Amino acid sequence: MNRLFATLNGVVLHYTDEGVSDGESLVFINSLGSDLRIWDDVVARLAAHYRIVRYDKRGHGLSDGTPAPYAMRDHSADLLALLDHLQMTRAVLIGISVGGMIAQYLAAWHPERVGGLVLCDTGAKIGTVQSWNERIDAVQKGGIAGIADAVLARWLTSAFAQAQPSAYRGWRNMMAQTSLPGYVGTCAALRDADLTESTRTLQTPTLVLCGAADPTTTPALNQALAGLIAGAQFELIDNAAHLPCIEQPAPMAAKIAAFLDSVSYNRQALSRHDRGMQVRRAVLGDAYVDRAEANKNDFDADFQHFITETAWGNVWARAGLDRRVRHLLTIAMMATLGKEHELAMHIRATPNTGVTQDEVKEVLLQVAVYAGVPAANSAMAVAKKIYADF
Repeated sequence: MNRLFATLNGVVLHYTDEGVSDGESLVFINSLGSDLRIWDDVVARLAAHYRIVRYDKRGHGLSDGTPAPYAMRDHSADLLALLDHLQMTRAVLIGISVGGMIAQYLAAWHPERVGGLVLCDTGAKIGTVQSWNERIDAVQKGGIAGIADAVLARWLTSAFAQAQPSAYRGWRNMMAQTSLPGYVGTCAALRDADLTESTRTLQTPTLVLCGAADPTTTPALNQALAGLIAGAQFELIDNAAHLPCIEQPAPMAAKIAAFLDSVSYNRQALSRHDRGMQVRRAVLGDAYVDRAEANKNDFDADFQHFITETAWGNVWARAGLDRRVRHLLTIAMMATLGKEHELAMHIRATPNTGVTQDEVKEVLLQVAVYAGVPAANSAMAVAKKIYADF
């Protein structure tokens, strides 16, 4: 991951640009008191298919902290300048907490730049003038470290704190090290922002996600936000509080991926066959599909169309499981059935779906237990041969 910097609106912004350079563009926007690292485990599950940009908003992470106060329009202007800098004419914005409000603001004022919204643990208005003034007063008197324990208890569940005490402490450190002007300035932006009316005008495809145990921006607040936006979807993420990107990155990434697929397919008005071809290429790779298409003839053309439309355009395109899970299941079934040609094809394709060698090893151990050692042994030999060439 390359750490990149750009001076935009007189502010040095830190950002990363990774994934597929010609893929659909996603931009992740952080919460108050956090930096772009909160998205690490979500991005890892999406980078094989999308161009992904993350950035530290002003006053956070490695970006400049200009004097407080800030307004939501300042954060939105920074994001717009970053899109221009990266020559992104259109992107899906994925924002959490204040990041979700920044995304709403930009989508309302520059709808032509926003292809979709994923709004996480946020609202059209968060908190009250009094609550934000009290927060500002507390950090000005006692520093951010003075409120860190109380904030972390809202960010992450007690179950996470007990299961991963070192990680919990590390995320606390991240928050405590946020610049005071950046924290206070963004508190002021939150205090002064009520986006209810502008958000009500949005026509952008939208998914609203919320940790089921979020005590700050509650499920009820997020459901109300979804109700403001025509056609918005609303989903809960179990076993997570305010930052499900840290606690539950796998289900969060799966929900985002399913939404992105639906947005892409709806926007492009794809037929089931075209959708299947898109998914097939994403999983197996263009080179493999191009060879298969070049080799088909009148005898098998109908069969190839059937497989592309039914398997890839229907089952593989469903939102119930993400592609990585479907790929692991497919590998297990090909190993169990002794279909070595298809097994080899799918193992070669694992970099496209993020399936690791360690995960394939675990799947084949599972096959050994439930389908028999001979099947697993044959599959292991196929996998070893392919991985030797990686």
